[in-house]
Amino acid sequence: MHESTHSYVPERGHGLKHDPFNAIVGPRPIGWISTRNASGHLNLAPYSFFNAFNYTPPIIGFSSIGYKDTVRNIEETGEFVWNLVTRPLAEAMNQTCAAVGPEVNEFELAGLTPLTSQVVTVPRVLESPVTFECRCTQVLQLQGVSGEKVPSWLVLGEVVAVHIAQRLLKDGVFDTAGAEIVLRGGGPADYFTVGREQLFHMFRPT
Repeated sequence: MHESTHSYVPERGHGLKHDPFNAIVGPRPIGWISTRNASGHLNLAPYSFFNAFNYTPPIIGFSSIGYKDTVRNIEETGEFVWNLVTRPLAEAMNQTCAAVGPEVNEFELAGLTPLTSQVVTVPRVLESPVTFECRCTQVLQLQGVSGEKVPSWLVLGEVVAVHIAQRLLKDGVFDTAGAEIVLRGGGPADYFTVGREQLFHMFRPT
């Protein structure tokens, strides 16, 4: 027997209490992006539309809904750093969501420590156990099927340096569960963590 289904056409509205789209495509890793503008001011902001897109070279990307300071800074300097959000850093990450002016240093706002990177000029978050130094490869304004531009920008960058806390490397394998990675859910305040109870193994068929 076929189960009852809620169907909708997005441009006509979903008819629900909360848009289910980003709850279905989730939970998603968080793009906690640090940047520096041409004048040297630092910025640190989280983006819930984030992921990895290529192995060689390693390419990551995030989408900014609106042309925000992060996108402007990356276009000015060509560099950014991704910082892993873990459960102990969740509240600090949330502080960097605040809608503040470009003159405000979110590192200071959230009580975080900028750490000099090895390849790029943008600092890393010292407290984050995993960071990717990146150089921008593309900034694309998104568009709908009609060809009309939408006010969202996809930023892609090649990872040029990786830093991983030694405690998270177990026999040469990254300990995803041990890192307590924070993921963004779809509700107005929903987040998740990855724990060992969610772990299962499934190898590709040969």
